[in-house]
Amino acid sequence: MTGREKDIEILALRHQLTVLQRQLGAQRPRLRPEDRAFLAALLTPLARATLRRLRLLVSPDTVLRWHRDVVKRRHARVSGRRKPGRPRTVASIRRLVLRLAAENSSWGYRRIHGELTLLGIKLAPSTVWEMLKAAGIDPAASRMTVTWAEFLRSQAEAVLAMDFIETVTLTGARQYILAAVHHAGRRVRVLGTTAHPTHAWVTQAVRNLLLDLEDTGSLARVRFLIRDRDGKYPALIDEILGSAGIATVLTGVRVPRMNAITERWVKALRGELLDRTLIWNETHLRHALREYEQHYNLHRTHRSLAAAAPLRAQPEPLGPDRIERLAILRRDRLGGVLHEYRHAA
Repeated sequence: MTGREKDIEILALRHQLTVLQRQLGAQRPRLRPEDRAFLAALLTPLARATLRRLRLLVSPDTVLRWHRDVVKRRHARVSGRRKPGRPRTVASIRRLVLRLAAENSSWGYRRIHGELTLLGIKLAPSTVWEMLKAAGIDPAASRMTVTWAEFLRSQAEAVLAMDFIETVTLTGARQYILAAVHHAGRRVRVLGTTAHPTHAWVTQAVRNLLLDLEDTGSLARVRFLIRDRDGKYPALIDEILGSAGIATVLTGVRVPRMNAITERWVKALRGELLDRTLIWNETHLRHALREYEQHYNLHRTHRSLAAAAPLRAQPEPLGPDRIERLAILRRDRLGGVLHEYRHAA
């Protein structure tokens, strides 16, 4: 095609555009993204003055903006960049932050951020704050209040609990049982039984308890004794315990859950012994309690001790040869009220 023929074609195209514009009137033709990309690539090399002389459907500034959009999209595809802003926190870090907050109620977001730094995890303190806030956890130090259950779990090795249990013999006489439970090992000590729990009797029972703890080497570990506000306890026992370095912790009025471990033992004592045995008198009661104390401490399993007894560790699992040749013997206590099983020798 010669130059004259090209000029004629351009004039014809321009006239056709004039006719289309006259027919459309105020309406502007709609261009697709691919049309814009083509026009931008075709017209951008021309100078701005040349673009103004051309009869285009859009202004030169619009053509240049189309070209910038094309370059921006291309750059985004090449570099693989995501949306602007900080990247999302890894889910494992988020779970770790919530775990640290759950296991350490006294830690604020700054303390948690410091622990993450020690673990080599780089994270802004504000990010930790936002994670805790989104999970409904107070990021500040207002979570420092220690609950009663948390206190008992953390101080179980240093806590003793004491309580009175009432029962009635066949003669109608009321008997009072005083017992103490060590929270960590769940060992029970029956301190005595009496029909008249005087202050002198209770004081001597507490002294006997301290001597027993000293003989077993556990007195140095005990720091708290939990009891209720029963009038049977004299004020003198607090002084005796205080001289041994043991502080008395009184439970709330009608709040048995504050002495829950002892209450659970009382339930076991009633269900496994007192409700199944006819107690003749005080002597019979002491004998039954001595048998049950040995059964409870040396044989009865406890879920909190991983199915071990307070004074007996969990045995090793049996091998396949012994399982195939099981020989189990039963030992009866208190005439068959309590059953204990062991391997035949």
